[in-house]
Amino acid sequence: MGCDRNCGLIAGAVIGAVLAVFGGILMPVGDMIIEKTIKKEVVLEEGTIAFKNWVKTGTEVYRQFWIFDVQNPQEVAVNSSNLKVKQRGPYTYRVRYLAKQNVTQDPESHTVSFVQPNGAIFEPKLSVGTENDTFTVLNLAVAAAPHIYQNAFVQVILNSLIKKSKSSMFQTRTVKELLWGYKDPFLSLVPYPVDTTVGVFHPYNNTVDGVYKVFNGKDNISKVAIIDTYKGKKNLSYWPSYCDMVNGTDAASFPPFIEKTRVLQFFSSDICRSIYAVFGSDINLKGIPVYRFVLPSKAFASPSQNPDNHCFCTEKIISMNCTLYGVLDIGKCKEGKPVYISLPHYLHASPEITENIEGLHPNEEEHRTYLDVEPITGFTLRFAKRLQVNILVKPAKKIEALKGLKKNYLVPILWLNETGTIGDEKAEMFRNQVTGKINLLGLVEMVLLGVGVVMFVAFMISYCVCRSKKVK
Repeated sequence: MGCDRNCGLIAGAVIGAVLAVFGGILMPVGDMIIEKTIKKEVVLEEGTIAFKNWVKTGTEVYRQFWIFDVQNPQEVAVNSSNLKVKQRGPYTYRVRYLAKQNVTQDPESHTVSFVQPNGAIFEPKLSVGTENDTFTVLNLAVAAAPHIYQNAFVQVILNSLIKKSKSSMFQTRTVKELLWGYKDPFLSLVPYPVDTTVGVFHPYNNTVDGVYKVFNGKDNISKVAIIDTYKGKKNLSYWPSYCDMVNGTDAASFPPFIEKTRVLQFFSSDICRSIYAVFGSDINLKGIPVYRFVLPSKAFASPSQNPDNHCFCTEKIISMNCTLYGVLDIGKCKEGKPVYISLPHYLHASPEITENIEGLHPNEEEHRTYLDVEPITGFTLRFAKRLQVNILVKPAKKIEALKGLKKNYLVPILWLNETGTIGDEKAEMFRNQVTGKINLLGLVEMVLLGVGVVMFVAFMISYCVCRSKKVK
């Protein structure tokens, strides 16, 4: 009887040890299974989860616009007073609803090329008004004229056309006209071929962005979705040859197994360059643990603060010898138009930039850009891209509409918030297919390890007690 009991205790201890060892073995094996599955599913090829969602996003993406309505146009144009603005919005459009086109795999270079069709559908229920709401805004063509045509004689001719068309420094336009384009009366009188349609995002609908060529990850998963080349209508060759403008992905996804120390780089054709985000915080998104990466203020720092931005300082006077921060001059890829990009309300910008503008209220929570990325797969499950479009206006003695100015103005035109969040159905599918399986495997590992250790310890204690009694 005593022998049987001892044998039972020893057997129990052995079983416990086996369970503990099996649990310990299962941990790296489980990690290998997870890694193998993820590496298979994030490759951009037919049949994977990543490819299906990459070709056409299952997330509804919206672009909201807030327009800066100028309150004192006459005072600014005549007396060079401080510019007073009041934002109105949002005016919301659904974007990125069209699938990628001309998707072509190249098995030799392990890349896939494509173009992204552009389209925008107005969403009245998500907007404060209609597309026909009117605003007093900067006259884009008049403001750009002296920048594009700097010859004094040419400016005299342009001035006569501006006067003949009864154009001025400011104008009244609808939301639809300002965003997507209108026939400009001044440009319509120019006696040589020019595009007479003007708009902040003209042309957009029925156009494509690209051609993009990205790595599919087939041979190297750490390069998946990273852009190899970009050839678009926005000519990046304007930048100096030593400035590498295309780095990272398109921000829809990143190579898997992301650590908090990683810097996420992504390219945006809207601003003609790559930019980056750093880890900000842990977030729970619909039951899915994600890392929130945020655009740091350093991304818009002056070249003296951030040498990576030296390519975006193309003139020395307005930028105070490249010391101003918070704005990026992207005129080089906008055909010489004086376009500057910033965060909304000039968040993190030099005080000098806003000293002659009233009505701005920068707010970190409302105006920052962020990406919520699931760290195992590298998929972006929620994002908010927030940018402001500004136009530089300078005094021009030969153009009457601008000769009353006594100082430079970096006039805010609008700011946008492009957002997308994984839907409830997609989130449930993601939990079931990815995080659920990972959590279950991890739970099984820990249970086996825990039960094994407890059984081993318990049976060994019992065996020792039993042996002690037998000796007595």
